Amino acid sequence: MARSAQRFWSINTMDSTDSKDAFALPRLYKYLRVADVSDALDGIGYFNLGLMSPEIRPLWAGMKFWGVAFTMRCIPANRPMWRLKSTQEIVDAHSIWFKEVPALNFSGMIKQGHVIVTDTGGSPEVGYWGSFNTLCAVADGAVGIVTDGCVRDSAEIVLERIPICARARGRTIMPGRLQEVEAGSAIGCGGVQVRAGDIIGCDDDGVIVVPQEVAGEVAVHARAVLLHDMRMRRQVYERSGRQMDASVDCETVEAYYDGLD
Repeated sequence: MARSAQRFWSINTMDSTDSKDAFALPRLYKYLRVADVSDALDGIGYFNLGLMSPEIRPLWAGMKFWGVAFTMRCIPANRPMWRLKSTQEIVDAHSIWFKEVPALNFSGMIKQGHVIVTDTGGSPEVGYWGSFNTLCAVADGAVGIVTDGCVRDSAEIVLERIPICARARGRTIMPGRLQEVEAGSAIGCGGVQVRAGDIIGCDDDGVIVVPQEVAGEVAVHARAVLLHDMRMRRQVYERSGRQMDASVDCETVEAYYDGLD
């Protein structure tokens, strides 16, 4: 997405995105599965409140990340893109669009450990996230991207192993379809409220959101759930002569968490 000729709106970021405590939390989640965290949230009474719609899926198998939410809200554009006069203008469509329609400038605001969560406001098919701006986001420090909209250029994103979860694969570009509104506010994504500073996680089972104020407690319970499951499965491995693998390597997980305590 071209950014060179944009007129920017200001960004209202919540204080929680700047909290050192928030960025210390993802290390507690390193080995945790989405299922473990879901069990822990259930256990403290947060039934289904953090589970995003199963339609929002990792683009490629084996993806896993935990990070701190950086929220973005977009809405459907209320004007079409006008006819462009030349091949060069078509190439420069984003720059031309942003001369007329305000856009967000979050350059320098993405920190190492952020997960960018995008609410597309129920817009029609539009590939807001593509191979270029996802690559830039990761280069800026994002450990993941989640959107309730579409992702395009999917072959390149899979090749580059960019960690993105989306509702669908798209083909169209942003001009005339989507308008950025604000960043840092509470948003809805996949049927879940997401606030700047909440903890976001993904694996092959989907995406989950943990409210920041309970994230420390949830991590403790989820760790116990994970280790119990690993030990139980390890017993079956031993009984059946199955070769050990990382999914039952209790010692590594225990040593990691012992080092944090």
